[in-house]
Amino acid sequence: MSSMKRKENHTLVSEFVFQGFSSFHEHQLTLFVVFLALYILTLAGNVIIVTIISLDRHLHTPMYFFLCMLSASETVYTLVIIPRMLCNLRGARQPISLAGCATQMFFFITLAINNCFLLTAMGYDRYVAICNPLRYTIIMSKRVCFQLVGGACSIGLIVAMTQVSAVFRLPFCASKVAHFFCDIRPVMKLSCIDTTVNEILTLIISVLVILIPMGLVFISYILIISTILKIASAEGRKKAFATCASHITVVIVHYGCASIAYLKPKSENTRDEDQLISVTYTVITPLLNPVIYTLRNKEVKNALCRAIGQKLS
Repeated sequence: MSSMKRKENHTLVSEFVFQGFSSFHEHQLTLFVVFLALYILTLAGNVIIVTIISLDRHLHTPMYFFLCMLSASETVYTLVIIPRMLCNLRGARQPISLAGCATQMFFFITLAINNCFLLTAMGYDRYVAICNPLRYTIIMSKRVCFQLVGGACSIGLIVAMTQVSAVFRLPFCASKVAHFFCDIRPVMKLSCIDTTVNEILTLIISVLVILIPMGLVFISYILIISTILKIASAEGRKKAFATCASHITVVIVHYGCASIAYLKPKSENTRDEDQLISVTYTVITPLLNPVIYTLRNKEVKNALCRAIGQKLS
């Protein structure tokens, strides 16, 4: 079956091919090995975090519930993008249908936005724990935690449906996606018609789903820091800061990469620079979550040691 159809003087495309890292042709094997290693570490790290939190009753708290949800979301997020990218790096450049591309974009947007708002929920949890500790268990009840996770997922689903339906209403005349997955801007560039309205919609949504949660986390940390500075003992201040260190590190990297990728002017970076930024938030950021929370977080490390100790005994 031909991948082209004639309609209204346009040659319309029914499938796409990812160009991926074609400009790094001589380094394809190296990139494959590096990305495969990072992918395995990401999957292993996130699965360990979900398993440890699920099994260890000491970690059955709102903070670790959100971390468990974030790790599960990050795991699915990488599964949506990285396996096909690895296949393309090994030379198996299989075309992807429009329906397949729309599906990948839908899950990518849903999970990316879900992750943004989960980090916001984690920031709110830290705010309540430090600024209102006596009412923490009442405010951060199971019901509230499930509502926050449900809200994060719902926002992701609504935005994904809006974006995907807007992008795939466009007619496409070119089939080569200058990227390694179906991201919004590279796919829109293949349209036969002017996409200014779509670009404005994408920018508005990006501003809302990046700057609003980022602003809420920023406000949470201003209130957290002002409360911590009022703690009389140096040991108390150190302990309070330690509970937030892992989260704020992940937040800076996550929102930083998202802002660079989606809030910059569309022609500012070259294709290679865009792909490098994309690698950061699709390959490296999901790995940071388990690395930071297992290396920097004493409670997770202790839970891991307990689990290993039980296995050995």
